[in-house]
Amino acid sequence: DSVSLRIPAGQRRAVIGPNGAGKTTLFNAITGAVRATSGQVLLNGADITRRTVHGRAHLGLSRTFQITNLFPTLTVAETMRMALRGLLPSRLSLFGADRLSAAETGRTETALGLARLAGAPGRLVRDLSYGEQRQLELAMALATQPRLLLLDEPAAGLSPAERAVVSDIIRALPRSITIVLIEHDMDLVLSLVDWVTCMDNGRVLVEAAPDAIRGDARVQDIYL
Repeated sequence: DSVSLRIPAGQRRAVIGPNGAGKTTLFNAITGAVRATSGQVLLNGADITRRTVHGRAHLGLSRTFQITNLFPTLTVAETMRMALRGLLPSRLSLFGADRLSAAETGRTETALGLARLAGAPGRLVRDLSYGEQRQLELAMALATQPRLLLLDEPAAGLSPAERAVVSDIIRALPRSITIVLIEHDMDLVLSLVDWVTCMDNGRVLVEAAPDAIRGDARVQDIYL
């Protein structure tokens, strides 16, 4: 409801708020999964409001989702190849070898390394732990070399040890990637971000630095 955000390139931004505040709907509007009924979505100054989901992906926007939804019988390498091929001109071709180029293979290897899955290409997805599957989803998003990465509850359902791994992965990502994340683990999220947007009932309630959010009476009342 009249939500307006300006996120500088390279920033780490958290979007927090109670269930039903509109956080995932906001992500869906940014990515094009739902159409904004008014206003504009701008990416690096370009109006992408009427772009398709895949059109926005081609411009450098990538995301992960709340619920893990992978193909269990594929290997990690096959999963990464599928993620990258979605952005290639030949993605729908029935001709030629189904192989990535050396440069594309390098992109998948780099993404797996960033997600701490460098030794896992030959493993089946179904044999990965839940935490590793979440890491694989992050690697898939990173393989597309996004300029803007949206993470929807990346630590949901993870053990404390797995949360620590995901936190370290996000913290180590280069500042060439702008990151916006939704997360309910306040200790985790407030240690990762530069700025916080708190939503309630579809509106922006307050925006501030992490330390100010911890002590804000309005945020304490509706959420913390």
